[in-house]
Amino acid sequence: MDEQHRIFQQAASWSAEGRRFVLITVVRTAGSTPRKAGAKMLLREDGVTCGTVGGGAIEHALLQEARAALQEGKPRLVRRHLTRDLAMCCGGEMEAFLEPLGLRETLVLVGAGHIHAALTPMALALGFEVLVADDLEELARADRFPGARLVLSFEPREWGVTLDGSCYVVIASRDHAVDQEVLEKLARLEARPRYLGVIGSQAKLLRFRKRLELREVPAGWIEQIRGPIGVDVGAETPAEIAVAVAAELIAVRRRGAGAQVRGGPGAR
Repeated sequence: MDEQHRIFQQAASWSAEGRRFVLITVVRTAGSTPRKAGAKMLLREDGVTCGTVGGGAIEHALLQEARAALQEGKPRLVRRHLTRDLAMCCGGEMEAFLEPLGLRETLVLVGAGHIHAALTPMALALGFEVLVADDLEELARADRFPGARLVLSFEPREWGVTLDGSCYVVIASRDHAVDQEVLEKLARLEARPRYLGVIGSQAKLLRFRKRLELREVPAGWIEQIRGPIGVDVGAETPAEIAVAVAAELIAVRRRGAGAQVRGGPGAR
């Protein structure tokens, strides 16, 4: 079995297992390099690798970039001059394309209320895996959230998701105190989802942020909380607010976590 066949076979196996990994492909070389265009390597989320793109400093650099690409959930093109950038004696240059695979973006909806009931089918149509978290069985029902996975808990450790760059979280429970509690639990986990938004007014979000500061949550973590959320379209009804929030999720997916939109729906 040649190297490329073995790598593709391993990628197919990891995909079938639901594993997340990065495919590293050397796409261009110039001068003296340890591998040429077409060389491939896999990096699994737990650090397991398959194949090689040259070993040494260049492989180490590409693996570091691959970990960052996996965390972000976005592909990237990386170029390194082996001597100037990495102090290797080869003297050439390598360019590699890093593609995260096995990823399916997860949208966690904290609270099983009317807005999230309207948002769920939109998110599913956008390709998200949707998880709805609420502790009331009469609200978190399959007939209200068809196609979503339901978890009867506001405890993030029980959601069964990785709160990283492939995860989006929207908080809108029936109780502001629950919203605050969930944020504090996420902070203790040092969760860094791609999107963390809370539905509600600017005053509500200001109170939440102040309480997190009093609990000595790092400012950098607090800054990731978005709110009020949703593109400002004058939304009032649950369905309209869901559309506004879905539009913001698309903006973050396409433009990155720093995407700015005019938000958001009114106070709750």
